[in-house]
Amino acid sequence: MKVVVVESPAKAKTINKYLGSDYHVLASYGHVRDLPPKDGSVDPAEDFAMVWQVEGKSEQRIKDIQNAVKGADTLILATDPDREGEAISWHLAEELTRRKVLKNVAVQRVVFNEVTKSAVLDAFNSPRELNRELIDAYLARRALDYLVGFTLSPVLWRKLPGSKSAGRVQSVALRLICEREAEIEVFKPREYWSVTAKLRNEENKVFSARLTHLDGNKLDRFDLPDEATTMAAVRRLEDASSFTVQKVERKQVRRNPHPPFTTSTLQQEASRKLGFGATRTMRTAQKLYEGLEIGGETVGLITYMRTDGVSISAEAVAATRDMVGEKYGQNYLPDAPRVYKSKAKNAQEAHEAVRPTDVSRHPSEMKAYLDSDGARLYELIWNRTVASQMESARFDQVSVDIDVDVGQATLRATGSILTFDGFLKLYQEGKDDQKDANAGEQSEDDDKDRRLPKLTEGDRPTRDAIEPEQHFTQPPPRYSEASLVKKMEELGIGRPSTYASIIQVLQDRNYVVLDKRRFVPEDRGRLVVAFLSSFFERYVQYNFTAELEEQLDDISGGRIDWKIVLRSFWDAFNEAVGNTKDLTITEVIDALDEDLGPHFFPVDPKNPDKDPRLCPTCSQGRLGLRLGRNGGFIGCSNYPECRFTRALAVPGEGEDGENGEAAFPRVLGKDPETGLEVSLRKGPYGIYAQLGEPVEKEKPKRASLPKGLPHSDVTLEVALGLLSLPRDIGPHPEDGEMITAGIGRFGPYVKHGKTYRSISNDDDVLTVGLNRAVSLIAEAPARRGAAEPLRVVGEHPDDKEPINLFKGRYGPYVKHGKLIASLPKTAEMESFTLEAAVELLKVQAEKAKTKKGGKKAPVKKAAAKKKAPAKKTAAKKTAAKKPAAKKATTKKKAPAKTTASSED
Repeated sequence: MKVVVVESPAKAKTINKYLGSDYHVLASYGHVRDLPPKDGSVDPAEDFAMVWQVEGKSEQRIKDIQNAVKGADTLILATDPDREGEAISWHLAEELTRRKVLKNVAVQRVVFNEVTKSAVLDAFNSPRELNRELIDAYLARRALDYLVGFTLSPVLWRKLPGSKSAGRVQSVALRLICEREAEIEVFKPREYWSVTAKLRNEENKVFSARLTHLDGNKLDRFDLPDEATTMAAVRRLEDASSFTVQKVERKQVRRNPHPPFTTSTLQQEASRKLGFGATRTMRTAQKLYEGLEIGGETVGLITYMRTDGVSISAEAVAATRDMVGEKYGQNYLPDAPRVYKSKAKNAQEAHEAVRPTDVSRHPSEMKAYLDSDGARLYELIWNRTVASQMESARFDQVSVDIDVDVGQATLRATGSILTFDGFLKLYQEGKDDQKDANAGEQSEDDDKDRRLPKLTEGDRPTRDAIEPEQHFTQPPPRYSEASLVKKMEELGIGRPSTYASIIQVLQDRNYVVLDKRRFVPEDRGRLVVAFLSSFFERYVQYNFTAELEEQLDDISGGRIDWKIVLRSFWDAFNEAVGNTKDLTITEVIDALDEDLGPHFFPVDPKNPDKDPRLCPTCSQGRLGLRLGRNGGFIGCSNYPECRFTRALAVPGEGEDGENGEAAFPRVLGKDPETGLEVSLRKGPYGIYAQLGEPVEKEKPKRASLPKGLPHSDVTLEVALGLLSLPRDIGPHPEDGEMITAGIGRFGPYVKHGKTYRSISNDDDVLTVGLNRAVSLIAEAPARRGAAEPLRVVGEHPDDKEPINLFKGRYGPYVKHGKLIASLPKTAEMESFTLEAAVELLKVQAEKAKTKKGGKKAPVKKAAAKKKAPAKKTAAKKTAAKKPAAKKATTKKKAPAKTTASSED
């Protein structure tokens, strides 16, 4: 007998069907042991000796595996093919060896990139030993994360009240989010203008051209800084007598497909296109990898989803090319297979890209076997993989320069025509947010899909209109999950397989909040970053973290000893921690105040001489950072005489009042339909929008703010939208019944008939469209109807009504009318008779009568007792409760004896 161990029961079930009766497949349910969550589990003084313990739930798993191995000749460890999978196998082997159950048992390690029959059987025919380098890389990472967490977190608790903990990689990711927020807060929008001419060619077709040169000088972005300068340029164009096509450039551009997914790019695209968070993406991908039953066979639908590799096997390439040729035609198939190379430095941990295990399983066919998330993610992976082996898309790009009055000005018109869609027929990469504060500038890229009419050199188009347009530079956007993952990968922070857990930890610790798919740092998160930057600067530097990641990769590649890396890190880190022991809270506050001051007390550009730190209440004290048991806030230096406080946030115009509260009510404007004032107010149950004021006893219309919507983001338009709820979205395409959206006691929802479906944070109740609403309604769980009886036992002799037998949540039962009686555990459902059912129901009816009567009797007695002593004094009332007094006396004596005996 051979025992096989994998991580999950789903994977065990799948593999069990591929192997013969000589194999017994069990699941470990992930890691079976870990470092105890207490100080000393990693001991640097003992050459980083590590203490491991089997966690409570894992003990039974270990015992099951232990019992199975006792009668086996071989133990096969078939956990995932990455570093973490290698570690799980190592832990199993080590723990079973410690328990002395592997004597005379051969231990083998097998890995496969996909859960298919051929891949699994091939792997079992080529077993190997445990990979020591991967195990050492795991040990180094685990030790580092433990040492940072258990050494740095106590420093935070002592010196920074309200903070929870710090992590090696999480802290650096948090710094990214906080620094982006700081950029946004200090950003000053800058005005600039553009001028577009509407022209008409000789065939009377209108096209647009931008002003690019004036008096022979090329216009940069801010060369038209205001309306006056712009209007002067506009008048010159309006007064121009000639517009002449000076130059026409045509060129063909090819756009190549992107490679198949890695872990990182899968998370990014799932976020952009499907609205999935990293955790949701990986959880769904795990199910697709582990497999499901299709046509009587259990198969995994995708290859392993934790990978840095972009290449796919030769067999998969051939199958994909065949699919492209058959489904889309030979003109969509490149002459040679496309080959993609991974940029991952660590070849030891790079695997095949994420792809379908069998490209012939079309997404439309798989929908019947998958839930909504699984179907959408599988389609994304399938499309990306197939598109990666398709022909390039081709565009004809045209640029036209138009001279105005012989060198007075130059206009440029650009356009692009898609001449062959190629891979775009199937897949187009999602787009990131604007990248920097210069976003919004017009460029030729904005016109890539614009078509131009026929124009040749020497043509003289006529002017239709000259249109000036005002612009303002935009601050860099807050990170979304996709852009944060992309940035972390660019900087080399962490590894793609850990991004989901990193992001989740930051949210679980309340360091950041995800608002409208964007990360906003909480005050405690900003304080942690400021503290670490002030006293542990090296350990939140991006390059230091990236270099450490490279060293950890070198361990898994066998290029450096893992304990050398640990010693180098620990010596410097331990010294840095020791330097903070004598820090006073005052020193910490001063450092944080200096770091965060410019962001929380910005100078008013309209009134630069005004001190931004002057207390608005006493006009004497200086505002500064303060620390309380629940975290940071801003307070006055004249405390306790002045009790002004403010939340740890940059103040908006007129939004903050005394005691840190935003000034309410805040008037947003007037409703254009009724003319009533729309205001934002704060009540006992939170902040809400209100239309008008109370009229006599009639309350004004109100609408609560949805969870996750900051009151600072509520504009007049948003408030009016909330006040108009519920709103009609549109008729359902199947029955024409109206679908509505609103906010109820459980939050935002869409409704169709009697079916309600909650709206997630990824959707907006004010803007959710018909297609999305129909999709949400379709995903709603079916309403539970009345349970169907297993069989009719017979007619009750008293009223001839049927007695039905059901199987419920807690076992089988019989039902007659509204009376229910559970079957005895020894009873057989198939042979349970009518006589037995009648007797069982009779006993249950008697119990119900007794219980009902028993409830009424005490109530009457209690009422009688209360009436008797009603006129007595308080002292007599107390004395009247004789039973209670006796019990109380007895209870008082017992502790007295216990205390005496303990003192002896």
